[in-house]
Amino acid sequence: MGSINTRLVLAMAVIVGTLIFDNLQVAAQCGGSIPQLIAQCSQFVKIEGPKVPPSPGCCTAVKGADIPCVCGLVTREVEKIISMEKVVFVARKCGLTIKPGLKCGSYTVPPKRLT
Repeated sequence: MGSINTRLVLAMAVIVGTLIFDNLQVAAQCGGSIPQLIAQCSQFVKIEGPKVPPSPGCCTAVKGADIPCVCGLVTREVEKIISMEKVVFVARKCGLTIKPGLKCGSYTVPPKRLT
């Protein structure tokens, strides 16, 4: 039940963030499906808990999105729910190159660690 509530809250946060930009087409221009990102990846980017490698379904959703564009939609409300550090972790685990210095909400992507 918590998972459904988390997804609902994330969906609402993204919608609110998009509405703050006052342009719903901005979200559509980011590629992929924001609802798919939420449905497939919310459990891997929530603030609580450790970093967990994403599922294949999450990676499919991530690879279909324009991450820098999606980062432009991140608001403070979204950052209260999801960990931007985990978002970068998930994207990199899915094989995406996330450039250091990219702003994702108020979070600035650090250089990739060699671990």
